[in-house]
Amino acid sequence: MHIEKLKLRKLNNTRDLGGFTTTDGRKIKRGKLIRSGKLYKLPKSTQQKLKDIGLTTVVDMRMDIECIEYPTTVIEGVNYYRVPLVCTATTGITHEKSMTRTMLAESKRIKHEFGDCDNYILKTYEIILFDKASQEKLKEFLDLVVKEEGCILWHCSAGKDRTGISAMLLESLLGVDEELIIDDYVMSDTFQRHKRNLQKVGLWLMPAFFKFKTFLFAQMAAKPQYISGAMTAIKQKYGSVTEYCKQALGVTDEDIQTLKNKYLE
Repeated sequence: MHIEKLKLRKLNNTRDLGGFTTTDGRKIKRGKLIRSGKLYKLPKSTQQKLKDIGLTTVVDMRMDIECIEYPTTVIEGVNYYRVPLVCTATTGITHEKSMTRTMLAESKRIKHEFGDCDNYILKTYEIILFDKASQEKLKEFLDLVVKEEGCILWHCSAGKDRTGISAMLLESLLGVDEELIIDDYVMSDTFQRHKRNLQKVGLWLMPAFFKFKTFLFAQMAAKPQYISGAMTAIKQKYGSVTEYCKQALGVTDEDIQTLKNKYLE
């Protein structure tokens, strides 16, 4: 299916999962589940469009320092929740350092510990999925999706990694086919292509080590093997994404049925 982004000023990686088909022939309802990047300095027009969609709940998956550096625009009448997820291959590193300093520190270790940037991203996703502290946060997110009414939007900084992992889990529980889940994930590359090209030009001009720039380029990418690798890692440990959600995150059959009743048509 053709995946379209929501046309909102200052938000270039925001999309409604509405219309996504499931393996049993149903569809996700529109105006219920929205994934996004950070909600920073949103113009009034964007705030109004989100209100018109029916936005009632926002889940912010960023760490404290990210929220301080890029504070969320608060929209009147919307409930806000913090569900911070670490997004590096070293748990805890983003608690105290700025994201730029974090990425610089991480880039110095990549070649020695991971071999290349792709392996680094895959390891990062495994930590998000299998670290106990991260699992508690993923459970919080899914609990919110189960209990909240109206339209829920969840986001991290770019809307790719933490947001993408969470979308993959939710889409799997709703019965979305793996191919469509992967297509949704890689759309972050398509939707942010213009912005990323400008950023890459800026990075090449920046006086920094080549390996640091290479690391940043990899951080920007949404390659299909990243999310498919995450699903493969889950299957190796739990057999399926649904079983992972049940065994590791405490999702019940009743929760899954509630999700389907609320978000499918």
